[in-house]
Amino acid sequence: MEKIFERLEQLSHRTGNALVKLFHTLALFAIGAAVAFAGAKAYIAMMISGHFSIDDILLLFIYLELGAMVGIYFKTAKLPVRFLIYISITALTRAMIGMLTVSHKADLGVLVAAGAIFILTLATLVLRYGSYKMPLDTGLEELSDHIPLPKVKEDNHG
Repeated sequence: MEKIFERLEQLSHRTGNALVKLFHTLALFAIGAAVAFAGAKAYIAMMISGHFSIDDILLLFIYLELGAMVGIYFKTAKLPVRFLIYISITALTRAMIGMLTVSHKADLGVLVAAGAIFILTLATLVLRYGSYKMPLDTGLEELSDHIPLPKVKEDNHG
């Protein structure tokens, strides 16, 4: 009787793991499709208007980073926190430019956004330093803090 319960427990764990993996994969495809659709829609709107502002270009960078984050998460099942920080910095920069475009003068909002960008930059520095000192090999060059040096060809003529 005990073996039957063990087998049922193993079966339920395998089934649960398979369902979680299936949901995970479907959700990633849905998120990736939403990011691609939103990015394409924003780009098409810019092309139709014939006008690209710095605000529009930063929006495209946000979509690019979201897409990269989804791709890396799909490949490694790890969420790259640095990419979330990059997206936040880009979004804050975009908001700050929007504030300056409207009022044409620096106010408290611009100062707060600049301070938040500075704090996020320090957080990125801490994360990069930590991952350099304690590297995690994901097999992805995009996440590597150890950029390999190009190989130098030896000249045997001298």
